[in-house]
Amino acid sequence: MTRNRNSWTFLVIMGLMLVSLWVVWPQKPGNYLPEGVALPERGWIDIEIGGLHLVRKGMTLGLDLQGGVDVVLEADLAARPVGDRAGAIEGVRGILEKRVNAFGVAEPIIQVQGENRISVQLPGVQNVEEAKQLIGKTAVLDFRETELNEQGQPAIDLTTGAPKWKKATGRTKDGVTKELTGAYFKPNAVLTFNSQNSRPEVAFELTDEGAELFQQVTTRLVQKPLGIFLDDHLISAPTVQSVLSNRGVITGMELVGAQTLAIQLNAGALPVPVKIIKERNVDATLGGDSVKKSIVAGAIGMMVVLIFMVAYYRLPGVLACVALIGYALFTLAVFKLVPITMTLAGIAAFILSIGMAVDANILIFERMKEEIRAGRTLSSAIEAGFDRAWPSIRDSNVSTLITCAILYWFGNAFGASLVMGFALTLALGVAISMFSAITVTRTYLRIFVGRRSAQQRWLLGMQ
Repeated sequence: MTRNRNSWTFLVIMGLMLVSLWVVWPQKPGNYLPEGVALPERGWIDIEIGGLHLVRKGMTLGLDLQGGVDVVLEADLAARPVGDRAGAIEGVRGILEKRVNAFGVAEPIIQVQGENRISVQLPGVQNVEEAKQLIGKTAVLDFRETELNEQGQPAIDLTTGAPKWKKATGRTKDGVTKELTGAYFKPNAVLTFNSQNSRPEVAFELTDEGAELFQQVTTRLVQKPLGIFLDDHLISAPTVQSVLSNRGVITGMELVGAQTLAIQLNAGALPVPVKIIKERNVDATLGGDSVKKSIVAGAIGMMVVLIFMVAYYRLPGVLACVALIGYALFTLAVFKLVPITMTLAGIAAFILSIGMAVDANILIFERMKEEIRAGRTLSSAIEAGFDRAWPSIRDSNVSTLITCAILYWFGNAFGASLVMGFALTLALGVAISMFSAITVTRTYLRIFVGRRSAQQRWLLGMQ
């Protein structure tokens, strides 16, 4: 029964390693939406296999590795009481963070500078104009209907030749006339695609009061255009086909605009006016050549560790090396799927967790040697070695996890996203290293070292 359980565990580990390798393996970027619609790449990957397109995401890199955009905004706090200004600027920072996180920019750096300035650093975003559209606009959305002339026909603006619009209004249950605006939207707007033409749309849902106003407006505009204005610019004028109530869609936008609008509607309007006073593209701190050298250095370091483990511990060292490779695959797969942004701090945390994984194996193997010298059989020495090394492994890793929690809390409290990224990366690496040392290495030892041909003292590093 035990042998069967070990065999099944081994097969599961091999399966996890193959899946992790598939997740980590890099591919060339490409488009993956229906024909005629293309997203900005932003690390997304499209793999074509036999006509099927498999969508995957590449490893997310931080500002220091891939560059990005640095924008500084200044808030106009003149209309705010002095005692409320700190709360207002913090409110701006919170809304900007919601917008940026929803936009898919990993590990942004958003910090308050002085009394009325906010610095926003966006890794991976190379287009300053795109960043300005996302973080600087107030996203005031309203609905309008065409004005009618004396003949009951749509009035035309003689200057532009376009129809004249007026705000669409309705009456609440209290008999108050109110304009229908985006203020009545619930914070669950979502980017969708039309099933007929694959064009992007923003699906929205209204509050109870907004649904009542929307129903009144669409009732009188059946077979007439309903203008949708964003910051006083007409973005869509669909013809109302039927009476609508609490749901609707906004059409007539390109993909990036629809994506940005959905984020802005969900995050809310900025509490105070802001203006951009500095904008610049940030090049990667290390550069492509330095990144390659760092990868080579890391690979050399890991090879030295693997050679030491094999030379000193022989067969257990070989099994520990296989487990360590599996650990690296598991960890990188988790980093990619979460996703964790790889910065210099994150790479340092990953390397540190590799050292802790090796340290756990060394503790286990040394305990095994002591048990064998004490006269135990090999199988009992394996179990005793793991059982007696476990308290030390557990205590050291738990201490590290507690430290990571403290670092994460301080980073979150003081807006130090790099510290938060380091803490999260290290915590995940430590948790996976415990699984690798206790479950993976133990399973390998039970299966391979338990064989008679592998029970020679030389193979166990005892001579």
